[in-house]
Amino acid sequence: MGTAVVTLKKGEGRLLKSGGMWIFDNEIASVMGSFINGDVVYVRDFDGYPLGQGFINTASKITVRMLTRDEHLIIDSAFFRKRVSDAWNYRKMTVDTGCCRIIFGEADFLPGFVADKFSDVIVIQSLALGIDRFKSEIVEAIKEVLAEDGIKVRGVYERSDAKVRRNEGMELYKGFIGPEFDTLVEINENGVRYEVDVEDGQKTGFFLDQKYNRVAIRKLCKGKDVLDCFTHTGSFALNAGIAGAKSVLGVDASELAVRQAERNAALNGLQKRVSFKCADVFELLPGLEQAGEKFDLVILDPPAFTKSRNSVKNAMKGYREINLRAMRLVKDGGFLATCSCSHFMTEDLLEKTIVQAAGGAGVRLRLVEKRTQAPDHPVIWPSDESYYLKFYIFQVLKQY
Repeated sequence: MGTAVVTLKKGEGRLLKSGGMWIFDNEIASVMGSFINGDVVYVRDFDGYPLGQGFINTASKITVRMLTRDEHLIIDSAFFRKRVSDAWNYRKMTVDTGCCRIIFGEADFLPGFVADKFSDVIVIQSLALGIDRFKSEIVEAIKEVLAEDGIKVRGVYERSDAKVRRNEGMELYKGFIGPEFDTLVEINENGVRYEVDVEDGQKTGFFLDQKYNRVAIRKLCKGKDVLDCFTHTGSFALNAGIAGAKSVLGVDASELAVRQAERNAALNGLQKRVSFKCADVFELLPGLEQAGEKFDLVILDPPAFTKSRNSVKNAMKGYREINLRAMRLVKDGGFLATCSCSHFMTEDLLEKTIVQAAGGAGVRLRLVEKRTQAPDHPVIWPSDESYYLKFYIFQVLKQY
């Protein structure tokens, strides 16, 4: 561990001082002392005022990721165990912990580290160089903290194969941490059974952030025809089926995801009412419109169309297109559930895009609900690094 001191430029560090966790390369006046990338360093304001400690990585635009505002705190195994314990105690108070995100990076003050619990299996992502050095300590802390509640971890799998690792100068990696185990893991979320592929599924294998949004659409589904776009492994579709939908069609471009969704439908005895199709949503929606198809509820849960500010304008076109097409497929008085999981697609931009889509589709929208990510993906205020999921339910009405 180094003893270097990072000093900010005068007038910089506004994000940090307002509660943020990042210091960018252009905010730094100097780095004094010895260090290697990944070390914990002290952070000071331009006048020497102590701002805390964080990991340094000069290979990244995010040069320092803050760990603590306490300059005197010792960063060791006990420190990380306390962080894990605090995160777990928060989940026990706010969500069903049968399957949940135990650690959500900066929002749990463990920057760049993610841990998801799928029944008795833990899947981790280590996305920053500094936190990667403490990966073993954090994993052991997770096992110990869960064991105190009588939960024995059967296995741990690492899914550090996200491209963002390259921004930190790190290689992509995935594999077992400890003994190998069956990587198809069955979970139960809100009464729906799923088989989660923690080895080859997207990200950590399952999107836990939509847990309660999936429940929110159930009240609109009984006896209805439902279209679930970008269904992944069928989560929204299966919730519609459980809620008594007359018919559900789930669509995804991934054959692997569709096969998994079909197995999940069979797990829940829904294969007669819930079906899946492998197709490009952008190509399928115009075809359904031309065929005269209509649905009582259309669900849009697309991947992030933008992962940087530079591509927001193109992303808006994509969101506008799919929302416009979806609105045209909704019966008069039916419903649209639509969302964005992009941090850079702000509420204002997304709402503006949805309004434009409604104009193009010739419909009016009545807001039913406005929601966000589940509480196990907490948002730290006033910083917004941890806020990304915007979820809306609208009633779709013809112009009059």
